[in-house]
Amino acid sequence: MRAVVRRNKQLVCDEISELEPAAGQVLVKTLACGICGSDLHALRHMEHMIELGRRGGGGDNGFDPSADTVFGHEFCAEILDHGPGSPKTLKAGTRVVSVPATLTATGAEMLGFSNRLPGGFAERMILSEALILEVPNGLATEHAALTEPFAVGFHAVAKARMDDNSVALVVGCGPVGLAVIAALKAAGHGPVIAADFSPRRRAAAEKLGADVVLDPATQSPHERWEALGVPKTRAAQQMIRMMGGSFGRPVIFECVGAPGVVQSLIEAAPAGAQIVVAGVCMETDSIEPSIAITKEIELTFVFGYTPEEFAGTLRSIAEGVVDVSGLVTGRVGLVGVAQAFTALGDPEAHVKILVEPAS
Repeated sequence: MRAVVRRNKQLVCDEISELEPAAGQVLVKTLACGICGSDLHALRHMEHMIELGRRGGGGDNGFDPSADTVFGHEFCAEILDHGPGSPKTLKAGTRVVSVPATLTATGAEMLGFSNRLPGGFAERMILSEALILEVPNGLATEHAALTEPFAVGFHAVAKARMDDNSVALVVGCGPVGLAVIAALKAAGHGPVIAADFSPRRRAAAEKLGADVVLDPATQSPHERWEALGVPKTRAAQQMIRMMGGSFGRPVIFECVGAPGVVQSLIEAAPAGAQIVVAGVCMETDSIEPSIAITKEIELTFVFGYTPEEFAGTLRSIAEGVVDVSGLVTGRVGLVGVAQAFTALGDPEAHVKILVEPAS
């Protein structure tokens, strides 16, 4: 079957071995698979990514970053066949999504970061029957494929200590930032400030419900805190408390993942703010802890999501709580994947490109 293979830090459309589902597994046809920012980074820097993951205690089931890999972990697929002894709870022809992991006799294979099983940039995949979720009737395939990236945002919001009066600032409105905005609004939080240099991304943030959308090149989002009821200094906060008043907890979501961003937020954030770091910076960074200590800033680092959050995200999209229409801005077949990686380097060109292997 055909697949796009990462080989020698290049993307090559090639033939790979056919797949046979084992017990507890299903063979599926990939209908659509999103290209993630982590895919873009992994193309050139996979070895560094895996090294950092291992240093962080992440399991990888012996993954060799220098060997052939088929990317793709944001997918919607159709069941073709079941492994031996399967209960076949979901029949052939059913559209499904899944957390991108397949259970095997030798451990879990992380789809998109595996040498043994292909991810969604292949015509077919092997999934675990215990982990697949049926796509609700009527939900478009392209929208179901957004479950995985939006689950990242739902997890980040779940880790934030929001209160009823909290004001949220989302810095960076790429796919992660947009997912955070969607999750905040789905949970009823607001006001939500969104900041990004890209007009296209700011428009997407507004569509997903951001209450204030700013271009940081022309206005600092931190100028809005006090107008939205959040005093910036500890002295001002203490005065309000002494007078019997209250104010919302400021929560900042860092969704850029570039060196220096966390430090800049520590300096600009109101005292007592929580900074939720959802952007993945792959370089060595530095902060000045004394400033964070003086302001009693709380840093929270987040990664991935739980199976429950993944299922809840699918439900929110299917029920229209999160409107993802219009976020898919491009579609390519397997032969167009390499060019799509290049196109995604321009934030004005696309929000999300889907790979459709059958096209």
